[in-house]
Amino acid sequence: MNRKLIRPKFSHYKDSNKQNPSQKKSHPSYDTYAENYYYLKQMNKKTLMGIVFVDGEKIEGQIEWYDYNCLKINRKNAPNLLVFKSNIKYLYKIEPSSKTKG
Repeated sequence: MNRKLIRPKFSHYKDSNKQNPSQKKSHPSYDTYAENYYYLKQMNKKTLMGIVFVDGEKIEGQIEWYDYNCLKINRKNAPNLLVFKSNIKYLYKIEPSSKTKG
């Protein structure tokens, strides 16, 4: 018994997949909103944060609000600050000291 190889004609599929040159695929968004999520999380928990500036200076405080360019930091026993993000080297959480039972 001879079997005949059946090949589908792809010309129909090729024509239907062609796009207009004026219609290009849009690039995916590179904004993940991870930074916004992190700030909101720290604001809601009122986490004490350490901020190290590019010049090496360090401050501690809570993030009250943020926008695209800056953070507002509330500090205890010190004036509140409006800090430009471009001057921040890194942020870190300050964990509350755990009291040992004695």
